[in-house]
Amino acid sequence: METLHYRFEQGQRRLGAAAQLVGVVGSGNLEVLIESTPLQGACTIDINTAAVGFGPIWEAVMRDFHQRWQLADARISINDVGATPAVVSLRLDQAVEAALGDAT
Repeated sequence: METLHYRFEQGQRRLGAAAQLVGVVGSGNLEVLIESTPLQGACTIDINTAAVGFGPIWEAVMRDFHQRWQLADARISINDVGATPAVVSLRLDQAVEAALGDAT
């Protein structure tokens, strides 16, 4: 197992109050938990992954995610068992869309 941590500052978009869980931890998949929490405008992402040694790929996917969504005061937890970058992006987008739907 490998644990990765990311923090992105100065987000612009805040989530609704309810936490959202999407995906299922299983072979080749992952789950994403996203929740609103006071982080002085930051977004934190904690990843637990069985795919050791892919830090640069995770970083690229997380940077792309942050650039697209610009989340503020959001904590994201990811449990992964080998999902591809495309699946990671899909699950992150699903979680944000569900959380933003709660904000409207």
